[in-house]
Amino acid sequence: MENNIRAIALDVLLKIEQNQAYSNLQLNQTLQNANIKNVDKGLLTNIVYGTIQRKNTIDFYVDQLLNKPVKKKDRWVLTLLRLSIYQMLYMDRVPDHAIIHEAVEITKQRGHQGLAGLVNGILRKLQREGTASMDKKAGEGSEKDALIYSMPQWLFERWSDQFGQEDAKKMAESNLLASSVTARVNTHLTNRQDVLKQLKEEGIVAEEGELSPEGIIIKEGYLPETEVYKRGLVTIQDESSMLVARAVDPAPGDYVLDTCAAPGGKSTHMAELMQGKGKVISLDLHAHKIDLINKQAKRLDLENIEASVLDARKVTEKFLPETFDRVLVDAPCSGFGVIRKKPDLKWSKTEEDVMRLNAIQKDILDAASKMVKQGGSLVYSTCTVDKEENKMVADWFLDNHPEFEWDPNFTERMPQNVRSYIIDGRSDLQIMPHYFNSDGFYIAAYRKKTTGGEKHA
Repeated sequence: MENNIRAIALDVLLKIEQNQAYSNLQLNQTLQNANIKNVDKGLLTNIVYGTIQRKNTIDFYVDQLLNKPVKKKDRWVLTLLRLSIYQMLYMDRVPDHAIIHEAVEITKQRGHQGLAGLVNGILRKLQREGTASMDKKAGEGSEKDALIYSMPQWLFERWSDQFGQEDAKKMAESNLLASSVTARVNTHLTNRQDVLKQLKEEGIVAEEGELSPEGIIIKEGYLPETEVYKRGLVTIQDESSMLVARAVDPAPGDYVLDTCAAPGGKSTHMAELMQGKGKVISLDLHAHKIDLINKQAKRLDLENIEASVLDARKVTEKFLPETFDRVLVDAPCSGFGVIRKKPDLKWSKTEEDVMRLNAIQKDILDAASKMVKQGGSLVYSTCTVDKEENKMVADWFLDNHPEFEWDPNFTERMPQNVRSYIIDGRSDLQIMPHYFNSDGFYIAAYRKKTTGGEKHA
């Protein structure tokens, strides 16, 4: 079966490369549609994500192992070499000779004898000689670090400038680790202890999460095929992401706006915290993403979500000012906090993308702020670590909106183990991937002053 898994992995990687498909979406589609045993799904995920994560390091080796360029029509072989080299260098499960044999067999099935000989020769040379002589050509400084941690050099240098070289290395290294599968318990229907008990009965090994009272960590097993999941008792969501709804802190009966809501994780979390009472208005720019929100709400038995298509920058055209008790802007961002789950992001994004996103984030935040009632709350969040999209946007907002202030109750809504990362005098939080083995996430919480500048109790 493992030979088939490697052939499937090759197909997934080729689709990602050739169609610019998102790695997580392409992989999830394959996991759902292909006839793959649960025990092999982890292997497939590891090969696909790991090969993309280590792409520039592996290509550095491939370039030195190849004596001449591969013909354009045979370039799929480079992808096969990448996934094979990834297994040989970074996975211990299968011995090298088996990996080489399977790669050669796949080449024979898809190509010709000459290509099979090429693949066999390159992989056996790597097995025989290792990487020591090639590593000496890795350059110095950030160029070398970028290869060690499989990062675009510009991004590693950017993180070094923003956070210091040591934190940049820790973050880059953590992004090469496998991501934990975490889920949120639907407290509208059940509780965490009951879910853990039911999952155990279904053969799933799970434990309480670290950051959220609704969070669980899946240690073993495939959650989407359980009855617990199918009955809407849990939602797959990273624990860092679960902190956002806690920051918004919606109460039963509130009128809440989620401006950039798809696929609906935070909207449904807020609706659950509201115990099905009040209303969450969930917006997104694309109609097909609204379908995702509605499907989530239906599966979770939530009737207090109303989803519709709207550009968040145009909310003032649909809603009256000061309409909502609480507003969430989970803004479009570079996604540099979720590289473990979407490893292609670090190869596809550019510095220019960050600048472009900064302008969009400010526009959405500016428009959304007009929707907040006096005394109401506004939360800005992203799944990135970049200061230009996070702290700089948050500070810009306060500088340009004197009717808002930091939310003084933000710290007490956050779990004890993240409070040390909240700076005194502020109400924002940056979680890095290496803090809790979770996604990198930024959250800033504001409160709208009442008329005359009086503070709302």
